[in-house]
Amino acid sequence: MAASAGFGFVVEHRYASEFPELAVEWAAATPPEPRLLVLNAPLAEQLGLDAEALATPEGVSTLVGANVPSGTVPVAQAYAGHQFGGYSPRLGDGRALLLAELIGPDGVRRDLHLKGSGRTPFARGGDGKAAVGPMLREYVISEAMHALGIPTTRSLAVIATGEMVRRETPLPGAVLARVAASHLRVGTFQYAAATGEPELVRRLADHAIERHHPAAADAPNRYLGLLEAVCDAQADLIARWLLVGFVHGVMNTDNTTISGETIDYGPCAFMDRYDAGTVFSSIDQGGRYAYGNQVRIGQWNLARLAETLLPLIDDDTDRAVEAATAVLQAYAERSSAAWLDGMRAKLGLTPADDDQEFVERTLALLQRERVDFTSFFRSLSSVLRGDDSPAAAWSPDPTAFTDWVSEWRTRVSGDPVTVAASIDAVNPVYIPRNHLVEAALTAASEQGDLAPLHALLDAVQQPFTERPGLERYASAATDAWPYVTYCGT
Repeated sequence: MAASAGFGFVVEHRYASEFPELAVEWAAATPPEPRLLVLNAPLAEQLGLDAEALATPEGVSTLVGANVPSGTVPVAQAYAGHQFGGYSPRLGDGRALLLAELIGPDGVRRDLHLKGSGRTPFARGGDGKAAVGPMLREYVISEAMHALGIPTTRSLAVIATGEMVRRETPLPGAVLARVAASHLRVGTFQYAAATGEPELVRRLADHAIERHHPAAADAPNRYLGLLEAVCDAQADLIARWLLVGFVHGVMNTDNTTISGETIDYGPCAFMDRYDAGTVFSSIDQGGRYAYGNQVRIGQWNLARLAETLLPLIDDDTDRAVEAATAVLQAYAERSSAAWLDGMRAKLGLTPADDDQEFVERTLALLQRERVDFTSFFRSLSSVLRGDDSPAAAWSPDPTAFTDWVSEWRTRVSGDPVTVAASIDAVNPVYIPRNHLVEAALTAASEQGDLAPLHALLDAVQQPFTERPGLERYASAATDAWPYVTYCGT
């Protein structure tokens, strides 16, 4: 049953009620001096929440889980996962809570989830806390992804806790309140399957079908239909990551959602110079989750989901494996097709049979000449409009792209102004540039200065519209520098 609560909340707790085997009722730690750092007022409005009320002390207390809305049952969710290829049978929300399920004015159910809200039974020795910097990173990157049209969890608020958390050095603590279609993961199914209770996996699959992929219910085999729907969602999602140069960094199975949303912005970033081997995670020493590996790893993760569904797909294991394998093969084809269509749009190409080969040669040229990925694609519209000056900045060698530009022009047909506009519509001017993200997080964490953060947010929340005075947000760092991100635990 839905329950109305203060600040505009209309809440339910279906997951907690339906899956007690996969959730532990738990309360968030009460921070000593909670203080609102940033609130996503447009998202609050979309959810039917009162943003002004949420900014009050009582509202902030709700956003950190200390003053939960009436009728809510906060839980820590259980899940397993393959982390960098190694299986962990019991992970779960070690520093997070599913606070409530919100029913918005549109009737859509969404999870309200806390991160950094204190130790839970799944903490595995951690302190359950989070620092200001990583929580603000998730806020910036997730909102940038949303503005780019990429399915993602959203950030509702970041609240300073008024306490220090111990990492390599003491850091100011924070809690992130985020919103998702759900927090069902491949790892959730792995945990359910490991219990040895087939009926639990069936109930979980039926829940996922109802909540995220209702069309699967009409498939000849609903559980194979679920696998196909999740594979399709993930294929499209990862193709979109590649098209904007995004590197997730921790593509573990516990970070692969059933809904097809991007989740967990820990070690992640956008490429500056194009390099298929780009890795930003301090943990990923072997490059398992490098930019160019993301489609393959997505398929590997989905194979782990398929394994949990095999008993539901068919009583005959061989037939179940054959059917699931066909779906996984189709994932690779769909991802490749989505990526190629996206690259055609980025380049303004008139479709041709050899586009894949041309795109691959283009990317090889970008890598060889160490060209900035985002700036290159955005500047193509200027070239079509008759301004060749951006092309001169692609490479120190003025002749490096001469033949490429000549061939590219032959592949672009139609009115140049119209094609230029279409290129601008899919190629962002502004992404969260790594050096600017770090500067904003440092200012917020060390000086308590949120102005750089808000300026960066203003740029990336309108990524396709070039605006005067924001030139620094469209430029890569002037010097090459190794950029490393951390999980924040």
